[in-house]
Amino acid sequence: MARHLRREGYCVGRHRVRRLMRLMGIQAIYQGPKTSNPNPEHKVYPYLLRDMNITRPNHVWCTDITYIPLGKGFMYLICIMDWASRKVLSHRLSNSLDTHFCVEALEEALKIYPHPEIFNTDQGSQFTSFAFTDILKNHDIKISMDGRGRWMDNVFIERLWRSLKYECVYLNNFQNGLQARLGINDWLKHYNETRPHSTFNGQTPSEVYNGIIAPKDNFLLMLKAA
Repeated sequence: MARHLRREGYCVGRHRVRRLMRLMGIQAIYQGPKTSNPNPEHKVYPYLLRDMNITRPNHVWCTDITYIPLGKGFMYLICIMDWASRKVLSHRLSNSLDTHFCVEALEEALKIYPHPEIFNTDQGSQFTSFAFTDILKNHDIKISMDGRGRWMDNVFIERLWRSLKYECVYLNNFQNGLQARLGINDWLKHYNETRPHSTFNGQTPSEVYNGIIAPKDNFLLMLKAA
């Protein structure tokens, strides 16, 4: 919030924002069911990203599924993310944990953006399915999968879920799928285009993905010029 306000021209620090949010009673709630269930009949691929320096867009993409609570029941959200820039490249909502909506999100991202060299997922049955992995193989994309129970192997998209739920889902208390779809679409557009990212010194994921400003070097030049 402090970074966003500074981007809008307000001179404010995170300690002041935290104090004011506490006075206004603004806080987040978090809960969630398990969404990743392996299929013992599917092949599991090794994790390829250990000790890898990922600094450029389209080197690695990653994906995950999270639950979206509604007034009655749940929906499930998948996002395809560029690892280096944290830009969300595509997403889909579904009322079931099938493979179809995951394949749709993958095909959309591959249609719009340059293909990655590596695609990282967890070991959920949607991602180990032939329908999903065959698409990656047909595009000569290497498949990487997290170790069992190692959420840190895909930490950046886990942080996306945290931000999405704290800043959008729980605040809006969606009652049905239409509300969720519209609200999440708006927030993801905000996340990509206008929400400053701490890793990139206040730049947005889209700015970093498109190479508008180098994440660190240009920020240091701005400091020196000031």
